[in-house]
Amino acid sequence: MKKPLVHTLLDFKEKVVLVTGAGGGVGAGIATRFAEAGADVAIHYRANAEGARTTAARIKAMGSSTLMVQAELTRPGDAEQLVSRVIEKFGHLDVLINNAGVYPVTPLLNIRLEEWQEVINTNLTSAFLCLQAAASQMTAQGSGGSIINIISIEALNPAPGHSHYAASKAGMDMLGRTAARELGKFGIRVNSVAPGLIERDGIEQAWPDGVSRWLSSVPLQRMGTPEDIGDACLFLASPAARWISGATLVVDGGMLTNQVF
Repeated sequence: MKKPLVHTLLDFKEKVVLVTGAGGGVGAGIATRFAEAGADVAIHYRANAEGARTTAARIKAMGSSTLMVQAELTRPGDAEQLVSRVIEKFGHLDVLINNAGVYPVTPLLNIRLEEWQEVINTNLTSAFLCLQAAASQMTAQGSGGSIINIISIEALNPAPGHSHYAASKAGMDMLGRTAARELGKFGIRVNSVAPGLIERDGIEQAWPDGVSRWLSSVPLQRMGTPEDIGDACLFLASPAARWISGATLVVDGGMLTNQVF
């Protein structure tokens, strides 16, 4: 394989990136970082149309093309339709970021079956369906591609009240590893990014105890930002990571370095 020049490693011009759950937060941060790198970016959203429009406006201001697509990714066929819309607009797909998900907090003994199924479907099943649809397109193109699952450090370290969430994210991680094994022969790399606590509007007021505990324990002494996660995705999707597949990149300010006993 020809060695890429260092100054071209983060150049995504003429690349097409699809980010699910990009109406705000981490998804919006990822989408705009790819646009800054020159990519055209398709924005998926489920309900936050206003947030998706804001993300799209930021991408256009950077000189990239964009597409907004509303979809309920747990429904059969919606993931395939989402990828089809991207192909209709741009003609190809190079990168999928599986970011869409929910983050409920419920004690284990209080989780109803319906809530468990909703979390697993929204976080894990939708990621599987999007991965399958995107990988099928990338395989047909014959030019390879990159798929990145946004999981969580809770896939690696449990937290009270999050058993359904942690299980769904751990499932996404193993989905990525097995997909990397099967899809490598097509030139498709699959990896995961595991964020720690990420800043969002109002988090200090909504969860003061959790934020305080985080800041007192994290070695780099801050919460993460959506752009921190976007930059990790840029690396994993780029030629700088051309021999990395089936890996999990932890982006948590060093939190998992804390001793557990």
